[in-house]
Amino acid sequence: MDMTEKKLSSELIYDGRVLRLHVDKVQLPNGRQSTREVADHPGGVAIVAIDDDDNVLTVKQYRYVFSRVLEEIPAGKLEPGEDPDDAALRELKEETGATPARFTPLGRLIVSPGAYGEVLYLYLAEGLRIGRQSLDEDECIDVVRTPFNEMVRRVLRGELEDAKTVVGVLKVHALREQEQ
Repeated sequence: MDMTEKKLSSELIYDGRVLRLHVDKVQLPNGRQSTREVADHPGGVAIVAIDDDDNVLTVKQYRYVFSRVLEEIPAGKLEPGEDPDDAALRELKEETGATPARFTPLGRLIVSPGAYGEVLYLYLAEGLRIGRQSLDEDECIDVVRTPFNEMVRRVLRGELEDAKTVVGVLKVHALREQEQ
């Protein structure tokens, strides 16, 4: 069965720096009509950065939407036309000051397909050379180093709730298990 929905109309609600919001009317495969609320996003990158002592570099920052500080792996949005590999290296350097000797793609994530159009590219960065942070004007970030095994335990205990961090840490853990 063809499950494709056909867009009948689209109304732009908001066009901002990070998000573009629109409401679309669609025709469903069964012939009925429905509405789809969509948040377009340029895409992003996230990096599991592990130093030579097997510590994961994370960043702590206040997240306005949740009114609290969250601990996350370094991440950021893609600029228009930017290659995800280049964006990941840029974000890692800006947020942590780190430059990796080894850089491995870990695949793509569709963040929340019900309404949010972000695709997130995950990476593993190893053999880090640490320099100075180069934060954006609107960023206030503390860098934290946590042993990898402790990060896995924290993820499994539910102490880290950020999805990209949970997925990234567990993906690296699974890769390490396969190598044994």
